[in-house]
Amino acid sequence: MRSRRSLLAAGATGALTLSAGCLDVVLGNEPLEFHASRVAPTEEALAETGYEEHESTNETYREEVDVGVTREISASYWRSIYTKAVEIQGTTLEAATFAAVSVPGMDVLGTDYNPLSELDNEELLDQLREQIEGDYDGLRDVSHDETISLEILGETRDVDRFLATTDLEGQEIEVAVLLAAFDHDGDLLVLLGGHPEMLPDEGVDLEVLMESVEHPLE
Repeated sequence: MRSRRSLLAAGATGALTLSAGCLDVVLGNEPLEFHASRVAPTEEALAETGYEEHESTNETYREEVDVGVTREISASYWRSIYTKAVEIQGTTLEAATFAAVSVPGMDVLGTDYNPLSELDNEELLDQLREQIEGDYDGLRDVSHDETISLEILGETRDVDRFLATTDLEGQEIEVAVLLAAFDHDGDLLVLLGGHPEMLPDEGVDLEVLMESVEHPLE
């Protein structure tokens, strides 16, 4: 995961008025640790839509930041990927994919060091689209199509729909991508799904998965 471009520049500058807690942050020798809770669709939604878990991993992101002195941040985040085999012109391929990512909030002395928090949805898609490329040969010519609203984790959330072009088994096809990103219970959640545009029912299934997600999961 790429570091935010302004990460080091966002550190505290000038004099700091330090409480005992702030002294621990500035003078401590151990990394500042942050941990995200897993986000995932329900088993019922997976069964309804025909998606299966491809992988679920808890990974660690490390970065040095300036909080008056240089400190290391260690943040664990969750990445869960689900796939579905669909038929395209007589060939069955894993060409429908859903990813659920949770990254912890990383507040240090009032500054957020989450590398994704300042990105808009188009920038997030650029950073994370490899999570849903699956059998696709990359995504190109990405453009925003529309914004829809879904009920996710008790609130109405904006979901952006993008269109892109890719190659699949030597054929050029159009792919629809859905992306939602929002804060929940101390984590930044990114829900991302892609399907062949020629199969619009798969977009409905992605909406079902998004609306079903549960967080926090341990």
